[in-house]
Amino acid sequence: MRLIVFCMVLSNLIFSQEIPEVSFGRIERIENFQSQFVTPRTIDVWLPEDYSTTKKYAVLYMHDGQMLYDATQTWNKQAWEVDEVLAKLHAENKIQDIIVVGIWNGGATRHSDYFPQKAFELLSKKQQDSIYSLERSPGVKYFNGSVTSDNYLKFMVQELKPLIDGKYAVHTSKEHTFVAGSSMGGLISMYAICEYPSVFGGAACISTHWPGIFQVENNPIPTAFYRYLEKHLPNPKEHRIYFDFGTATLDALYEPLQKEVDAIMLQKGYNVNNWLTKKFEGENHSEMAWQKRLHFPFVFLFGI
Repeated sequence: MRLIVFCMVLSNLIFSQEIPEVSFGRIERIENFQSQFVTPRTIDVWLPEDYSTTKKYAVLYMHDGQMLYDATQTWNKQAWEVDEVLAKLHAENKIQDIIVVGIWNGGATRHSDYFPQKAFELLSKKQQDSIYSLERSPGVKYFNGSVTSDNYLKFMVQELKPLIDGKYAVHTSKEHTFVAGSSMGGLISMYAICEYPSVFGGAACISTHWPGIFQVENNPIPTAFYRYLEKHLPNPKEHRIYFDFGTATLDALYEPLQKEVDAIMLQKGYNVNNWLTKKFEGENHSEMAWQKRLHFPFVFLFGI
């Protein structure tokens, strides 16, 4: 567990400003994107090999954008290899045409940016203060300031999406707009589709970090998430949501919490047509594990 904590601290850091090398397609970078809502950050837009302005593409917004493509540039020498997964699925005619907008995390602000704010506000003031005081490693707190994920979503919806919609040949409706991430990125993806159901039609929440911190015992956070979902899950007739988890390292905490979420999904009317939760026995909490199973959420969300 100490190794996982150390790794997640490292994953918050920004190690390289070079454009990642990809095996398929190309990346166009928006450097130092200025926002009135969040700290400046890099945006990497992946375009497929045959990208053309004569047709329209769906859009996938992915968090932790510095971990998506090039393992030579990441802190742990692992990457999602998104370009390779999408190229294979496209060649097999399993998915619609899509571009990917990789949003780099804000480094020290990652936990504050990604923690669902309205769920946090369901906690008592005493609980909030206690969580704010916790350290993820000696001398390093989970939160660098207050939870600000509502502002992070405003940045995505009010600033970034209009830029993407105006610059690229994309469908702009929710039916063609998706959001995805892992761990804390899974939480903010869940939060995005709940807060902006008219913007996002699908969400992939991979190894979703339901504990919010690195312990489950005496932790009020998961219950706050359940309460939030009971009130804010979007209409299952118009949305698709994917969850998954492994059983090793940090993912070993997730199964009982995910089962609680699954019960809420059923209660709110979700079924096999619009919701999928998968368990991956023996898989850990890492980009390599997520890369191996990334085709499942991709096909589920924007399969042909």
